Amino acid sequence: MPAEGIELSSGDTAWLLVSSALVLLMTPGLAFFYGGLNRSKSVLNMMMMSFASIGLISVLWLVYGFALAFGPDDGGPISNILGDPQYYWGWIDLSASMAFPPFPATPIPTYVIMAFQMMFAIITVALISGAISDRTKFAGWLVFAAGWFTLAYVPIAHMVWGGGLIGIDIGALDFAGGTAVHINAGAAALALALVVGRRIGYPRESFKPHNVPFVALGAGLLWFGWFGFNAGSELTADAVTAVAFINTQVATASALLGWVIVEWLKNGKPTLVGASSGAVAGLVAITPACAFLTPMWAVALGAAAGALCCLAVSLKYLFRFDDSLDVVGIHFVGGWIGTLWVGLFGNNPFLTNDAGEVVGGNVGIFTGGGADQLIAQAEGAAIVSVWSFVVALVVGLIVKFTIGLRVKEEHEVEGIDVHQHKETAYDSHYHGATGSSFAEAGVGSTSVPEKV
Repeated sequence: MPAEGIELSSGDTAWLLVSSALVLLMTPGLAFFYGGLNRSKSVLNMMMMSFASIGLISVLWLVYGFALAFGPDDGGPISNILGDPQYYWGWIDLSASMAFPPFPATPIPTYVIMAFQMMFAIITVALISGAISDRTKFAGWLVFAAGWFTLAYVPIAHMVWGGGLIGIDIGALDFAGGTAVHINAGAAALALALVVGRRIGYPRESFKPHNVPFVALGAGLLWFGWFGFNAGSELTADAVTAVAFINTQVATASALLGWVIVEWLKNGKPTLVGASSGAVAGLVAITPACAFLTPMWAVALGAAAGALCCLAVSLKYLFRFDDSLDVVGIHFVGGWIGTLWVGLFGNNPFLTNDAGEVVGGNVGIFTGGGADQLIAQAEGAAIVSVWSFVVALVVGLIVKFTIGLRVKEEHEVEGIDVHQHKETAYDSHYHGATGSSFAEAGVGSTSVPEKV
């Protein structure tokens, strides 16, 4: 029920509802971004992984995810890892409640905060799918997504944001998801890519993006939605919201330039795929730090993230793992950069306590705060990295040796869209086109269309 003396804020509630919708839009945007980077014969499978994450994680979040991630500390032996679920089980009527223990003075209905955090859980799971494109069974993906969400995302969300180990005991700062979302998803992507194995022909064959305008469209939708992701994480419309908003814009813009410049120097030409990827790298890096930096430090962070992530995507060739769409190079590396940046250059003069008083104070080494915050940032990021990687590895292996994670070799060569979904993205892929992707895919017949 509402905390004593707390009344509903219609303005804050409206802002968080809008932010929730913006964050939800990011997952279809991710589908376009990943889909465009993918090969045309498996683009629908790639996009289905994102859309299925919306369906699956929404339900799981309502039933138990929110309860375990944001339930209050009950003092039990695992309270630093999981919250007390009794407040938020999916069948409890919370329509009159404004109880949210991590932020007890928040004048927003519990259902609205539940919806906002639901969108974060959705896109975190969807991010992982980019590492395993072109070769993954849809059913295997669904089982993995449910298992990893339960065993990795939910406890990590509690540890970072729900009053648990990382946010409270260690004191690591993560305003909007550098650890809980991006390092989390990036570590899982690496583990799952190792379990699934490399694509046929990798790295000998060229795996070029099949639709660059899709990539740019997806990056644009992600950029737009990210304002809800970062600025919405303040849970109110105030000075911190403004700082997070402007920092999100300038860091992303700077990262786009940083990636393009490095790419230009390396390859002699700037590309739209590079600009789009640089923008996403900047969005990732600014996420944990958006409320803890002055805007010029956000510009510097973006430039560093764009340049370093551009270089980091080549690590998969050095270490010979097949991260298809560079989830590790962008999200894992970008998340670490942004998380550590708080400990180097962070400052929190805009933060307030529950009484609304400005708490101020230096945070980073280069802003007068000493090394304590940097150590806390590194510890938090390391815990998330190891936890997520191990859970993804174990869950991935269980799925692999039960229902299977990878499609048959011939299906991978022919294109998994038809074999997994009985659909194709483009009529020109197959002979005998009738103008209908359903007809081409053999819906209503037992035959598989002949590949051109």
